[in-house]
Amino acid sequence: MVCGPGHCQDSLGANHQPHPRSPGGTGWQQEDTSSASTSWLVLPKLARAKAELDSIDIVEGLVIKDGPQVEVLNSVSLHGGLVGSWPIASPVTAEMTVNSLITHWRQVGLPDYAQFDNDMIFHGTHRYPDALGRVIRMCLSLGIVPVLEPPRETGFQAMIESNNGWWQAKVWSRFQHKDLKELQEHSRKYVAALLKQRAARIEAAPDRRCFPDQWKLDLKKRPKGQVVYLRRSNPSSEVVLLGKTWPLGQVWPSRFVRCEVDLDQDKIRFFILRRKEPTSQPLIREVDYRLPNRGFQD
Repeated sequence: MVCGPGHCQDSLGANHQPHPRSPGGTGWQQEDTSSASTSWLVLPKLARAKAELDSIDIVEGLVIKDGPQVEVLNSVSLHGGLVGSWPIASPVTAEMTVNSLITHWRQVGLPDYAQFDNDMIFHGTHRYPDALGRVIRMCLSLGIVPVLEPPRETGFQAMIESNNGWWQAKVWSRFQHKDLKELQEHSRKYVAALLKQRAARIEAAPDRRCFPDQWKLDLKKRPKGQVVYLRRSNPSSEVVLLGKTWPLGQVWPSRFVRCEVDLDQDKIRFFILRRKEPTSQPLIREVDYRLPNRGFQD
């Protein structure tokens, strides 16, 4: 069963200029988000338009005059351009992210993939190996594949940065917000108008699954499913993920790799990626890996 929107019943004294949490941020000048990301090139189902991906990010550094500091959780889908935006008093937390995405996905349906940067809010702690945070566990429990972008690489966040920039231009910079409630109302109207404008594109996008009626998040339950890490290998042909260094077994220095952590079959598979040949993604190594069942740590 499928569902979704088309398938189911200025200065610190004024409004301080924001910036995205992730590096970069100039990609917003291109409004057509369908071509503003490279992640779809390395995930075959996305490249064939057989699946949908939601990209999620945080805008921080906002200050309302005589009011609170503000951060904004933003989401946009790859094929449909389906947006969501949640401005709140700082900070955005993992718990707030989970609650916002659950509300959003109950309304619009579930994507196949959800893309994040490597911030602790999304991924979970980096202090310990083999750690997955509440946002990743929430995605896995809903059958969504989390996709973690390569750290400090350009291009992979272009789609969400474009969305962030348009929100900044059309909501933050356009109005003088007397308080957080007024900012939230301006944001709500902007999102509603954008969804109406993109209705045909949203309808034509890959189907989204219905949110399960009886679902409940259990953070203590051992997660199932798959997590994808996009990484660049080091000069020794190794990649770092889950707090460990993994040799690739072949000479592939300083190049992109797709790392699939299969929590059901207890494997990690490493696929090499080439920008000039995006459809050629040979498997170069598979290793045994079982996520330790030691409970949840935020």
